[in-house]
Amino acid sequence: MRAHKLILGLLALCAAGAAIAAGADLGNTTKQATNWTAIAMFGIFVGATLYITKWAAGKTKSAADFYTAGGGITGFQNGLAIAGDYMSAASFLGISGLVFANGFDGLIFSIGWLVGWPVITFLMAERLRNLGMYTFADVAGYRFAQTPIRTFAATGSLVVVAFYMIAQMVGAGQLIKVLFGLEYTVAVVIVGVIMMMYVLFGGMTATTWVQIIKAVMLLCGATFMAVAVLLQFGFNPEALFAKAVEVHSKHDAIMSPGALIKDPISAISVGMALMFGTAGLPHILQRFFTVPSAKEARKSVGWATTWIGYFYILTFIIGFGAVVNLTADPEAYYVGGELAKGLKGGGNMAAVHLANAVGGNLFLGFISAVAFATILAVVAGLTLSGASAVSHDLYATVIKKGQADSASELRVSKITTLCLGALAVVLGIAFEKQNVAFMVMLAFAIACSANFPVLFMSVLWKNCTTKGAVTGGFVGLVLSVGLTVVSPAVWEATLGNPKGSAWFQYSSPAIFSMTAAFLTIWLVSILDNSEQAKKERALFPAQQTRSETGVGASTGGGH
Repeated sequence: MRAHKLILGLLALCAAGAAIAAGADLGNTTKQATNWTAIAMFGIFVGATLYITKWAAGKTKSAADFYTAGGGITGFQNGLAIAGDYMSAASFLGISGLVFANGFDGLIFSIGWLVGWPVITFLMAERLRNLGMYTFADVAGYRFAQTPIRTFAATGSLVVVAFYMIAQMVGAGQLIKVLFGLEYTVAVVIVGVIMMMYVLFGGMTATTWVQIIKAVMLLCGATFMAVAVLLQFGFNPEALFAKAVEVHSKHDAIMSPGALIKDPISAISVGMALMFGTAGLPHILQRFFTVPSAKEARKSVGWATTWIGYFYILTFIIGFGAVVNLTADPEAYYVGGELAKGLKGGGNMAAVHLANAVGGNLFLGFISAVAFATILAVVAGLTLSGASAVSHDLYATVIKKGQADSASELRVSKITTLCLGALAVVLGIAFEKQNVAFMVMLAFAIACSANFPVLFMSVLWKNCTTKGAVTGGFVGLVLSVGLTVVSPAVWEATLGNPKGSAWFQYSSPAIFSMTAAFLTIWLVSILDNSEQAKKERALFPAQQTRSETGVGASTGGGH
């Protein structure tokens, strides 16, 4: 769920919008003078969350506690944590930055991410909670042969987590370089070390509470900024938009679509990735196993949708507020005091500069600390879902054939956490100069092309078989990665090939790769007449009964 959204990496992600559309490069940010207010606030936040981790470590005794907080999180708490996962710095900095640069078109990302939630509410939340234990592979593989489906699920999860994680780490490094005056490498290592401490000692309990606190702080900070902006115009949004049109270099164009995504196929494809990708993000799906019942799972989606919807409205106001406030004082916020040279720190810094404009240095410190902390929390959740894919799906089920005890599974999970943390730091440093926005889009495109079709078909279609699910899943996975590599965002912008040479000219592969995955699952399943396939089809009524009624579902602490 942390997809999403999309945390600071999301900041990079935030670039998601930008990269996809404009290819904003975060690599050009320059180191700034040390901001001691921001560092002090960040220190207080990290200290408080590490104390929570110490408390959570005392409650983390079993694999169920580590992966899913023992199923003891309430719907309201889980809703806030989901919102925390989703309201990444990338959402915050990225979408407000896109609105600042392109106006109306920046909304495609906030709306795309938001409308993914009804899909989860009506199709997934309750069934996930009733069928699953720790990971989405428990759900997808409920009636299938375990080794192939879990091998696929772990592969899909780790690929999505890796791309998401690179975006988070690079985003963190760039933000800290701009705000705190630390070296990029130092910033990335700090994020990696603190995140590993959260996950290793506190597991899901600590990660959940860190997300809840961060979500509350981010909602409060964004609300203050939006109110401060509207206050300047007597709470009249129309006056705000009129002023923004007057001072923005694109004038009337910022109030109409077309600046970011120019052709209908790209628009539909990006929309599909953002909408259905949410339902395939392993760290978001894992959140539904932390609540004690299907009723609490539904409630948590309701609360999450409420907070996320409210937050995305705020980012729109913040984006237009930045247009009005920052152009009024180019000396303070623009490179060399010239509008043509762009914002200091790049377009993603619009919300941060606005924090300074409306609340001074103290509020700037607060927003900076929240933005950085938001990365930590998202990366921790990503790491946890990656670790559970290795320890629960591969080690316990595939290698040990279900005979692993809780202690050894937990040990494998913690070793995986260390490896993933180290990998995240190395990749974060390696990709410093790359545009990372496309990676977040890629994470969503892979999730909607590989994980989502398998989950959807295995739970809702009685004729789906192991061969169909695994073949279709891998087709979606390979196609989505392959088409992204030969798209302009990677082939030209990242690999440096000549403009116009990309083989695949659209912004997102989702419309092709997701369709191919569904068709392959359908075709291979229909043609599969093996004995194993007959057994799997015969098990569907039992799966359907449990998924819709909860009869036989694991209890909160039992898992």
